[in-house]
Amino acid sequence: MFIGATLTATSVGVTARVLTDLGRLQDAAAKVVLGAAVVDDVLGLLILAVVTGIAETGSVSATSVGLLSIKAVLFLVIAILLGIRLAPPVVRWIGQMRGRGSLIVYPVVFAVSLAAVADMIELATIIGAFAAGLVLATSERREHIKDQVKPIADLLVPIFFVTVGMKVDPSLLNPFAANAQFGTAVLLAVVAIVSKLATGLAVYQRDVRRWPVGVGMVPRGEVGLIFAGAGLAAGVIAQDLYSVLVIVVMLTTFAAPPWLKALYPDARERTPERRGEDGASQKRQ
Repeated sequence: MFIGATLTATSVGVTARVLTDLGRLQDAAAKVVLGAAVVDDVLGLLILAVVTGIAETGSVSATSVGLLSIKAVLFLVIAILLGIRLAPPVVRWIGQMRGRGSLIVYPVVFAVSLAAVADMIELATIIGAFAAGLVLATSERREHIKDQVKPIADLLVPIFFVTVGMKVDPSLLNPFAANAQFGTAVLLAVVAIVSKLATGLAVYQRDVRRWPVGVGMVPRGEVGLIFAGAGLAAGVIAQDLYSVLVIVVMLTTFAAPPWLKALYPDARERTPERRGEDGASQKRQ
C-alpha cells in the first residue's frame, strides 16, 4: 500500500518546467497533466495518511482505514475552507505592515502551524503543509509570497536532497550483492512508468494527445521523495525499500524530460535568454 501511495505522486514542477521550455504549457495535453497531477497528489496524501496511521496503530481493519480516510478528508476540507475565508484579509493586513520580512513570516508560520495540527491528529505533516499551500495560492499576494519564499527554498531544498541521499545505502543497490535490491528497483521503475503511460488511455477528448499526457505523468520528483522519507520516519518501510523507492523516483524523473522533447520534435526549446525575451515581448504587448 505504501509503495502504491509513493508511486501515485506526480511531480508537477518537472513536467511544467519541460513544457515551459518547449513552449507547450498552454497545450490541451499540458493542462490535463497539470490538473491530474494535483488530483493524484491529493489522493496520494490521503493514502499516505491511512498507511502511516496503520503503521502506528499496528492493526488493519475496514473501520480503522475508514476512520483515517475520513479524518484526512475532513482535515483537508476544513483547513482549506477556513483558510480561504481568513487568509486573504490577513494577508492584506500583513501586506500593509512596513516591517521587513513580514510577508514571509506569516506564510511560514501558517504552513508550520497546519503541519503541527496534522501531526497532533496523527496525520502526516505534509498534509498540513500542502493544505497551507492551497490556501495561500488563493491570496492576491501569492506572487509576492512566492518571491519571498524563493531565498528560503534556495537554502533548504539542497539540504532536503542531501538528507534524502544520505539515507540511501548504495550497497543495497549492488546487483552482485547477496541482498541486492537492484532488481526490485528496476521492476518498480518499469511498473511506475507503464502505469502512468496507461493513464493516457483515459483521455477522451479528440484534441488531446494521449502520449504526452501519459509521459507527463511519469516523473515522481520531490513528492515521491517526501513520501519515501515519511514512510522511513514512521517505520512503514525499512532502509532497503527506502533506497529502492529513491532510485525509482530518480529513474522516472530522469526519463520524462527527453521523452517529452521527443514527442514535440517541432518545438524549439526556450533557453533562459529566450524566456527573458519572450517575457519582455509580452510586457510590451
